Amino acid sequence: MSANSLSNLLVYFAIFLSSINLIFFSFSLTESKKNSRVSRIAMNLTWLIGFFLLGGLILRGIAAQRAPWGNMYEFAIASATAIVFTFLIIALKKDIEWMGIFIIVPVILLLGSAVVVLYTESGPLVPALKSTWLIIHVSAAIISYGAFTINFALSVVYLLKIKGKFKTLPSAARIDEFSYKIVLFAFPIWTFAVISGAIWAESAWGRYWGWDPKETWAFITWIIYAAYLHSRVTVGWKGSKSAWLSIAGYAAIVFNFFVINIWVTGLHSYAGV
Repeated sequence: MSANSLSNLLVYFAIFLSSINLIFFSFSLTESKKNSRVSRIAMNLTWLIGFFLLGGLILRGIAAQRAPWGNMYEFAIASATAIVFTFLIIALKKDIEWMGIFIIVPVILLLGSAVVVLYTESGPLVPALKSTWLIIHVSAAIISYGAFTINFALSVVYLLKIKGKFKTLPSAARIDEFSYKIVLFAFPIWTFAVISGAIWAESAWGRYWGWDPKETWAFITWIIYAAYLHSRVTVGWKGSKSAWLSIAGYAAIVFNFFVINIWVTGLHSYAGV
C-alpha cells in the first residue's frame, strides 16, 4: 500500500472514530461526575483520532515529498488535526471534556468535506507555493484556526448555557472568560499569519498587499477578532455580545476557506481542486 493510500485510510478511520465519539461525548454531557468512565473513553478516543490524523498528514507529506498543506484537502486535514490537538492539550490542564461534542462536530464536518468535496491526489506544488514561507505562513494559520474553533465552540456553549441548557456545565461567566483567553492566544498568531502572508506575497508576486479576495477576507477576519478584543477592554462587552462577535469572526474564516477558495477567482484561489 502506498503512503498516499495509507494516509487516506487513516483519515477515514479518524472520521469513523469521530462519529462513534459523538455518542460518548453526548452521554458525558448528561453525567454529573467528573472524569467518568464515559468521559475517559471519549477522551482516549479523541487522542486516537488525533494520532490517526497526524499520521495521515505525515504520510501525505511523504507521498508528496513536501509540506502536506499545498491544497485545500491537505489544509482541511491539517486544520482538523490542529483542532483536535488544541482541545487535547488544553484538556491536559483544564477540565473541558464537556466541550468534546462541540469540538468533534466541526471536525467531522471538516473531514467529511475534505474527503467528499475537496479531495485531490498528492502532487507537486504550484510555483508560487514553492517557498519556505509555505511552512511559516500556513503553520500559523493552521494553529490559529484550531484555537479559533475552540473559541467558536465555547461561544456556542455560552449562548446555549444562558438559555438554560446543559445545567451541569461550568457557569456562563467561566465559559465566557475561557473563550476570551482563547482569543488572546489565537489573535497574535493570526496576526503573524497575515503579516507573513504579506511578506510571502512580496516574494511571490512582487507586492505585499493587493486586495486579493483571500487577502481581503483574512483582513476582515483580523478586524472582527480585533474588535472582539477591543470591545471587551474598552467598553466592557462580555457575554452574548462577545459570543456573537466571535461567531461572526469564525463565519468569516469558514467563508474565506470554502467560498473564496472555491468560487472566487484570485491569486490564492484553489478553484477546480
